[in-house]
Amino acid sequence: MKRTRIAHALTLPAPQSDLLLKGWVRTVRNGKNVSFINLNDGSNMGGIQIVVPSDMDGIEEVRKLTTGSAVEIVGELVESQGKGQSVEVQATKVTTVGRAAEEYPLQKKGASFEFLRTIAHLRNRSNTFGATFRVRSTLAQATHAFFANRGFVYLHTPIVTGSDTEGAGEMFRVTTLDMDNPPRTDKGEIDWDKDFFGKPAYLTVSGQLNAEAFAMGMSDVYTFGPTFRAENSNTSRHASEFWMIEPEMAFCDLSENCDLAEDFVKHLLRTVLDDCTSDLEFFNQRIDKGLLERLQHVVDSGFERMTYAEAVKRLIDSGQKFEYPVEFGVNLQAEHERYLTETLVGRPTFVTDYPKSIKAFYMRRNDDGQTVGAVDLLVPGVGELIGGSAREERLDVLEDAIRELGLEPEDYGWYLDTRRYGTAPHAGFGLGFERMVMYATGMQNIRDVIPFPRTPRNCEF
Repeated sequence: MKRTRIAHALTLPAPQSDLLLKGWVRTVRNGKNVSFINLNDGSNMGGIQIVVPSDMDGIEEVRKLTTGSAVEIVGELVESQGKGQSVEVQATKVTTVGRAAEEYPLQKKGASFEFLRTIAHLRNRSNTFGATFRVRSTLAQATHAFFANRGFVYLHTPIVTGSDTEGAGEMFRVTTLDMDNPPRTDKGEIDWDKDFFGKPAYLTVSGQLNAEAFAMGMSDVYTFGPTFRAENSNTSRHASEFWMIEPEMAFCDLSENCDLAEDFVKHLLRTVLDDCTSDLEFFNQRIDKGLLERLQHVVDSGFERMTYAEAVKRLIDSGQKFEYPVEFGVNLQAEHERYLTETLVGRPTFVTDYPKSIKAFYMRRNDDGQTVGAVDLLVPGVGELIGGSAREERLDVLEDAIRELGLEPEDYGWYLDTRRYGTAPHAGFGLGFERMVMYATGMQNIRDVIPFPRTPRNCEF
């Protein structure tokens, strides 16, 4: 007999005989003549009700079942006689696969998100986190479908790297040296030549530079993988390990980059609205009461576009008092971004052409000498969702930009080769995947949208 997932069983017409279900017990209620099991296998929100008659063989074992136990159910799918479900399963056989200890921490009573983070290996069995990770899975699959349908090549970029994409220096070092007694040079410095790679190596902060190299030969590529930041930031929006989606397109300008980003965001949200209906309804009811309306508004809206200078002017002219004052030349804070999109514009907004002093070296210098062809997508409720730019394709200008940051062009020799041998205009952007999951679910902490979060002083599980 082949197993049927609960989500699929609920779509079948009743009656259906000889149904085999496997999952974990959420609750057991024992009556005089019947017992009720709520069974969940992770495929849907509410699980399914199992009705066990008191004369079934093994009923005493059923009556002793504990919350969290793994069981196999054989029975018939029938129309439900009770409220809250259209169908239920009349069990003919219940087998205990793995009994949960009495102290199983996910009991019927509610638990805080803080507590559930301490049992991240079990929290996926709860309604909130089951829904979160189903939405996360749907978003990941929708990402691959979006780029595949547009002819993009999926590229696996290195996790270990010798270069710092952002020039920020907040990177995790990778080494095989004995840190208690590292080899030293004649000057007393650590001799990295003796390390595994013969040079300093780090966990990557971005796959962008590698993706650019492939775009220069394969036109349209994207990466989707883990990235790392050794930033001691204990906020609800930052993690030390997170996933990034980074497309890079040859023969593409900033406007076309924005077009793709808008299509991508709408595709992701349209997909979860269509495919994760019950999960999003749960989030809308329990987590963020305006969620469904906000997501639909994004899908239905044309995204605004304005320059950074225009955005700053509109914020200043609004007369709104911010915690961080707005002026040309400073990074926009989340409060500025949200006020712009939620109050001044009322829809998602691309802000372009930022001052070069606050952006990365690889962004294309504009003719004014002061700004670069950067773009951030700001959305209501969150602020920045995507960051990208036209990439600097002119070799001499890029070399000067690298030097301005105090970096050595020689360290980026392979990257500069892409400008030396057949350079072409190109552009791309990065979307922090966890931030998209937060936006799609209304969850407020990045620690709650990644299975096993890595944050400062936290590397459990």
